[in-house]
Amino acid sequence: MTTTIAFDADTFEAEVQQGLGAFIDSEVVPLEEQHREHLEDPAWVYGPTGGYSQELQALMRQVRMRSAAAGYYAILCPTEIGGGGLGPIANVSIWEFMYRRYGPGRILPYQALGHWTNGPSFLFTQMTPALRTRALERLVSGEATTCFAMSEPDAGSDAWSMRTNAVKDGDSWVLNGTKQWISNSPYAAFATVFAVTDEEMKLTHKGGISCFLVPTDSPGFSIDSIIKIFGHPGGNEAIISFKDVRVPADSVIGELHRGFDLALNGVSLGRMYNAGRCVGLARWALELATNYSKDRQAFGHPIADYQGVSFQLAESAMDIYATKSMALDCARRLERGELPLRDMAILKAYSTEMCFRVFDRSMQVLGGMGLTNETRLYDGWHQSRAIRVADGSSEIMRRNIARHLLKGETAF
Repeated sequence: MTTTIAFDADTFEAEVQQGLGAFIDSEVVPLEEQHREHLEDPAWVYGPTGGYSQELQALMRQVRMRSAAAGYYAILCPTEIGGGGLGPIANVSIWEFMYRRYGPGRILPYQALGHWTNGPSFLFTQMTPALRTRALERLVSGEATTCFAMSEPDAGSDAWSMRTNAVKDGDSWVLNGTKQWISNSPYAAFATVFAVTDEEMKLTHKGGISCFLVPTDSPGFSIDSIIKIFGHPGGNEAIISFKDVRVPADSVIGELHRGFDLALNGVSLGRMYNAGRCVGLARWALELATNYSKDRQAFGHPIADYQGVSFQLAESAMDIYATKSMALDCARRLERGELPLRDMAILKAYSTEMCFRVFDRSMQVLGGMGLTNETRLYDGWHQSRAIRVADGSSEIMRRNIARHLLKGETAF
């Protein structure tokens, strides 16, 4: 059973925010400043294949390992695997703090906190002792990362259409198939791969999918292409494939044929992370737009004096408050052992759409300046637009919400 520590939001300011912020300000921000010219150069950020350059990967690893040594990198991970054991409320609050304080358009500050898809996570509590020995220390220390390989070209929101399969062969499993939109896969040392192990069970939607830990240097594992989005010369997602990739029998994570349950737990965790990220980014953008509106003069007045501007700020504040309230409600219920699937679907759709609206309004308030690289609003706009699709699109969320309602779940 995964152990988490209940997190009192009232202690966040004193115990976690100050310590993590002080670490990033003293250890990571100077590293950013030292390499600022490079970090602002896309030709340096992305290597010839479209993935992050070797130089940037080295900086990211340096931040992860420094953070792990300082005790911050794995604070959201279960205690059983060497983490801090902080629970759902901390997951929301800490990520909100991070994105509000450091904003969009930056890479290195966010390496200081292990994300469940590419760092140590609850998944590792379900591993065999042998599997932990092979991978856990490198991941908890920040020396290596992993990736969450579930989505496929024809199996995104409809995960039961998965075709990647794993067949038992003696004391090994042999994997074949293709995965798409796999974040961090170009740099990961390991991949948590979901594959069909019982086709008949899968057809009933009651099982038949298992989770495996696969070293990315395994023969037959390949990065087919980096996916580039929003005009960038590179990206963090890739298409990966498995051709007769052989792993030991003890590479199964959790119970055989029950990997989909692990995936759902991960998706729920991801929705809480995204809610924290969206609230943090939106607060960062609103503060920027508010300050600008008080300084920018037009027709003899600060533009904040005009309702066309001030009402946009007010709308953003309303959006942020509603989202943060929903996020904390879901987090508290998760801490109590509930699994509010309907309300987490509401939260995922609302938080990502809210963040997009706030960035769009903030860019409008800043006018031409809002479109420049200097303000960094464009990166937040990009992030908020992408996560309306990633981890379950807004349309799928509405479909899921409606299903819960039609089953009689109409109480709030």
